[in-house]
Amino acid sequence: MHRTKTETLLAEAEQAHADDPERAEVLRRARTFKASWLELGEVLMRVKRSGQWKKWGYESFEAYAQGELFLRPQTVDKLTGSYAFLQRRAPSVLSRDGLREPIPSYQAVDFLRRAEANDDAPREAVAEVRRRVIDEAAPASAVTRAYREVVFPMDEGTRQRRDTAGVRNVAKRLRELMDETRIVPAKLAGEVARVLDRLLEVVGDGDEVAA
Repeated sequence: MHRTKTETLLAEAEQAHADDPERAEVLRRARTFKASWLELGEVLMRVKRSGQWKKWGYESFEAYAQGELFLRPQTVDKLTGSYAFLQRRAPSVLSRDGLREPIPSYQAVDFLRRAEANDDAPREAVAEVRRRVIDEAAPASAVTRAYREVVFPMDEGTRQRRDTAGVRNVAKRLRELMDETRIVPAKLAGEVARVLDRLLEVVGDGDEVAA
């Protein structure tokens, strides 16, 4: 099976730290976590709580996870948060084999965790999210698409700022392409550029990124 560069680096690090079983074990689980994220979430929690990363020469747990395991802080937070959530709220998931009983992704569990923590979310919708995630192991993308607006409603001001920033970013990029492209006839490119200039006057030409 073809290995990615990250998988190769992790395997090499695992061998290099074979004399430290716990450190090597974390590396092994990081290498295979896409197949079984529960194992990685569990061991990351243990390492974070024990402070072993200090002995391994890192200034923080986050620096260890990013520098040695190639895991972004956001990913680590979701992994550990989702595992801790299952321990408290759905411990039976931790004993699933992943074959006869599917294991929900950590992204889906993270969405459920945040939904249950949101006191303003409709309880019926949260219960439905829980059923989809815990009982059906539905993909995070499907759950997010179906329930994000219900569970995490966006106020009109925030929605307007997001939409404005999105339109602006697309318009600015297309405007740049009109100056660079040779695919569109020059006359048409000029007409499109003028329309885009007017559009950018309406939405502004700031550098905000869509939320």
